[in-house]
Amino acid sequence: MTQLEITRPSARRQSNKRHKSCPLSHPSAPKVDYKDVKLLQRYTTERGKIVPRRISAVSAKKQRELATAIKRARHLALMPFVVS
Repeated sequence: MTQLEITRPSARRQSNKRHKSCPLSHPSAPKVDYKDVKLLQRYTTERGKIVPRRISAVSAKKQRELATAIKRARHLALMPFVVS
Protein backbone atom coordinates (compact mmCIF):
# COMPACT_ATOMS: atom_id res chain seq x y z
CA MET A 1 0.00 0.00 0.00
CA THR A 2 1.18 3.45 -0.75
CA GLN A 3 1.08 6.38 1.61
CA LEU A 4 -1.69 7.99 -0.43
CA GLU A 5 -4.02 5.02 0.06
CA ILE A 6 -3.44 4.98 3.81
CA THR A 7 -4.29 8.65 4.33
CA ARG A 8 -7.34 8.72 2.07
CA PRO A 9 -9.98 7.28 4.47
CA SER A 10 -9.22 9.98 7.05
CA ALA A 11 -9.96 12.61 4.42
CA ARG A 12 -13.39 11.04 3.86
CA ARG A 13 -14.24 11.32 7.54
CA GLN A 14 -14.61 15.07 7.29
CA SER A 15 -18.25 15.94 7.60
CA ASN A 16 -20.17 18.69 5.92
CA LYS A 17 -21.85 19.76 9.14
CA ARG A 18 -22.00 23.46 9.78
CA HIS A 19 -20.68 24.71 13.09
CA LYS A 20 -23.37 25.96 15.43
CA SER A 21 -23.12 29.57 16.48
CA CYS A 22 -22.55 30.31 20.14
CA PRO A 23 -25.88 30.83 21.94
CA LEU A 24 -24.25 33.15 24.50
CA SER A 25 -22.32 35.45 22.15
CA HIS A 26 -25.00 37.43 20.35
CA PRO A 27 -26.08 40.80 21.81
CA SER A 28 -29.47 39.68 23.12
CA ALA A 29 -28.02 36.65 24.92
CA PRO A 30 -28.18 36.51 28.73
CA LYS A 31 -25.05 37.45 30.66
CA VAL A 32 -23.26 34.53 32.34
CA ASP A 33 -23.59 35.03 36.08
CA TYR A 34 -23.17 32.63 39.00
CA LYS A 35 -26.50 33.79 40.48
CA ASP A 36 -28.47 32.79 37.35
CA VAL A 37 -28.89 29.14 38.34
CA LYS A 38 -31.55 28.48 35.70
CA LEU A 39 -29.12 29.40 32.90
CA LEU A 40 -26.27 27.42 34.46
CA GLN A 41 -28.40 24.29 34.80
CA ARG A 42 -28.89 24.27 31.02
CA TYR A 43 -25.14 23.66 30.71
CA THR A 44 -24.90 20.86 33.25
CA THR A 45 -25.99 17.23 32.91
CA GLU A 46 -28.63 15.62 35.08
CA ARG A 47 -25.77 14.21 37.17
CA GLY A 48 -24.33 17.70 37.75
CA LYS A 49 -21.37 17.61 35.36
CA ILE A 50 -20.48 20.55 33.12
CA VAL A 51 -21.44 19.87 29.48
CA PRO A 52 -18.43 20.00 27.09
CA ARG A 53 -18.37 22.76 24.51
CA ARG A 54 -18.44 20.41 21.52
CA ILE A 55 -21.93 19.38 22.68
CA SER A 56 -23.21 22.72 23.97
CA ALA A 57 -21.81 24.69 20.95
CA VAL A 58 -20.54 27.48 23.21
CA SER A 59 -17.41 29.46 22.28
CA ALA A 60 -14.20 28.84 24.22
CA LYS A 61 -14.38 32.18 26.02
CA LYS A 62 -17.99 31.66 27.12
CA GLN A 63 -17.25 28.04 28.11
CA ARG A 64 -14.57 29.29 30.51
CA GLU A 65 -17.01 31.86 31.92
CA LEU A 66 -19.66 29.16 32.31
CA ALA A 67 -17.27 26.79 34.08
CA THR A 68 -16.18 29.51 36.50
CA ALA A 69 -19.78 30.56 37.19
CA ILE A 70 -20.91 26.95 37.74
CA LYS A 71 -18.02 26.26 40.12
CA ARG A 72 -18.73 29.49 42.01
CA ALA A 73 -22.43 28.64 42.29
CA ARG A 74 -21.54 25.17 43.60
CA HIS A 75 -19.19 26.66 46.17
CA LEU A 76 -21.92 29.02 47.42
CA ALA A 77 -24.42 26.11 47.59
CA LEU A 78 -26.65 27.55 44.85
CA MET A 79 -26.10 24.37 42.80
CA PRO A 80 -25.26 20.84 43.91
CA PHE A 81 -21.84 19.33 43.23
CA VAL A 82 -23.31 15.90 42.51
CA VAL A 83 -26.92 14.85 42.00
CA SER A 84 -27.52 11.32 43.27
